[in-house]
Amino acid sequence: MMTDEKKIENFDPQAILEVRNLRKCFPIKKTFFGKVTQELIAVDDVSFKLNAGETLGIVGESGCGKTTLGRAILKLHQPTSGRIIFEGKDITDYKSADMREIRKKMQIIFQDPYSSLPPRSTVGGILSEPVSVHKIVPQNQVKEYVLDLMEKCGLRDYYYERYPHEFSGGQRQRICIARALSVNPKLVICDEPVSALDVSIQAQIINLLKKLQQDMNLTYVFISHDLSVVKFISDKIGVMYLGSMVEFGSKEDIFSNPLHPYTQALFSAIPQPDPDIKMNRIILKGDIPSPANPPKGCRFHTRCPHAKDICKEVTPEYKDYGNGHCAACHLLG
Repeated sequence: MMTDEKKIENFDPQAILEVRNLRKCFPIKKTFFGKVTQELIAVDDVSFKLNAGETLGIVGESGCGKTTLGRAILKLHQPTSGRIIFEGKDITDYKSADMREIRKKMQIIFQDPYSSLPPRSTVGGILSEPVSVHKIVPQNQVKEYVLDLMEKCGLRDYYYERYPHEFSGGQRQRICIARALSVNPKLVICDEPVSALDVSIQAQIINLLKKLQQDMNLTYVFISHDLSVVKFISDKIGVMYLGSMVEFGSKEDIFSNPLHPYTQALFSAIPQPDPDIKMNRIILKGDIPSPANPPKGCRFHTRCPHAKDICKEVTPEYKDYGNGHCAACHLLG
């Protein structure tokens, strides 16, 4: 591990994860000499804190930077700037060798259970490999450890010798969950883990994730575009638009009092089971601007029904409006 730890100012000892002004850009065009002339801003100036045992739901339209944020936190994408503080350590500049020990504590469940499992490995092989590589238990106890983990994730012991193509989507996702938990992580990034599954199976997987969180004291960053799922599983919610965090707060504050016009528009689209309730749907006009050429000022002003002249010129300040409920909007004063 790194010996020259950087001093972290204003660190919250209760936070297992703290992200400060995180930014991730991907180069699009370069000159002959390698200088970047155009870049895509996938994540721009995102900050939040997450305490141990909590679930943070990240919501937003497709292409808003949710997945890139999750991968940047895990250092699968090296951040362009900003800081990532995990368990009191600034891991932003950690190299691959330094991250090896951290990998046991930070894991990810990918969106697609079909392409995220190696087709030529058995379930036993898939789950045993990380246990052996990271020396979680002695080698003669690996199979027993894996079978116990499979049982916790709702997988039968006779699945041990089977291959991924023999399973349904829900069963494959259970295997992916078991693989992520095989090294006893503390933080798990759930990258839309139920979006590729049937609705009935989604409920089973969500309930499994909640049970495992209670049993193993896990902390989740749950990325999704399904607001009903996010409301059920999350303690805190962050709303992203075009790479920026436009609103952040507790689940109760966000759902009872959404401050940002984009959040209000998202929530107005949640289906209501009661046919007698009249829905005041907010229809956003136009398409999401390109992250390679974002608009000046507030990035949402091109679609916002309440946009003012200042929104077109000045980027709104990200402020706390009480109880950790933050938003970036000129309309809030």
